Amino acid sequence: MLARARAAAAALRGESERIEQARTLPPDVVERLVAGGFVRLCVPRSLGGPEAHPSALLDALEALAVGDGSAAWCAMIASTSSVLAAYLAPDVARRVYGPADAISGGVFAPRGVARRVPGGFRASGRWAFGSGCRHAQWLMGGCFVDGDDGRERAPGGGPDIRLLLFPSEQAQIHDTWHVVGLAGTGSHDLEIRDLFVPEGYDVSIVADQPREAGALYAFPVFGLLAVGVAAVGLGIARRSIEELVGLAVEKTPALGRRRLAERSATQARVAEAEAALGGARALLREAIDEAFACAEAGGAIPLALRARVRIAATAAARTAAHVATSMYELGGGSSIYRASALQRCLRDAHVVTQHAMVAEGTLELAGRVLLGLDTDASQL
Repeated sequence: MLARARAAAAALRGESERIEQARTLPPDVVERLVAGGFVRLCVPRSLGGPEAHPSALLDALEALAVGDGSAAWCAMIASTSSVLAAYLAPDVARRVYGPADAISGGVFAPRGVARRVPGGFRASGRWAFGSGCRHAQWLMGGCFVDGDDGRERAPGGGPDIRLLLFPSEQAQIHDTWHVVGLAGTGSHDLEIRDLFVPEGYDVSIVADQPREAGALYAFPVFGLLAVGVAAVGLGIARRSIEELVGLAVEKTPALGRRRLAERSATQARVAEAEAALGGARALLREAIDEAFACAEAGGAIPLALRARVRIAATAAARTAAHVATSMYELGGGSSIYRASALQRCLRDAHVVTQHAMVAEGTLELAGRVLLGLDTDASQL
């Protein structure tokens, strides 16, 4: 899988400007991701999927992001969304995730409301950040559910949030994705109005238990998404280091006599970036492997370990953005041109940090756990 991801990344390196200008992935780029198997990494083996170890997910997405951040992001969204295959009834899961080119995406945030009706739901909602919606066959949106007795509740007492799955052609896509970074992800707004969604095409990743018994499906779903987000950031930062090194051995700054690579400040900052990125990645890999070992052993993953995965993912995304900033600054005036990948790495890496799974609130949530405070850990 890693070898395939590196090969795909090599092909993607020259496509970034085209992807960014299109504000979505061109069909041939989507086909490359499908051919490599990068859009359904979490599909169970029972459906012909790889049921990838979270560390393999990290490796593959990171490698793709070295080639292009937007392409890797869309692969991440599709693959982490495919974990829903483990929750759906077998016939529904086979219909949605059985095809080798199955791509799904959507938004967990409860921006919709679903009313129970005979045979399913009537739902309406509008969701921002629908990454990859232009090429997905299935979309989903988080909904509060209203039953006969009012708003339905999750086991912890809060409102239940159910993801409703529907064919992409049943949603209206609003062209809203005019952004500073990850522009090629096509993360437009999605909207449905009074759409009938049959029973069985709904999942609560908070209240429902997976039907599949694999260790991947005992791994925290929100933790898995955070790992995917961080992986993209790490790959983008790795690309920024590579780009700066390539520039530094060639460039002699204006009014200077030595190449950029020969300056002690450059040498120290590149070494510092390498150490920071490697340390963040190692912490994340360690947390993933420890949590997955618990899942393989059949026991519940302790709350403190779930918090550690989220801390490590958030730290990785933030460190990646810091590294991309440092490499951009080192590049000087050369970095500001659109022809330079350094400016794209800077923009993309900082958009990664804005995702809810690696945002400031994650550290507050995990910090409460570390401090022994009462915490609603349902989204940890």
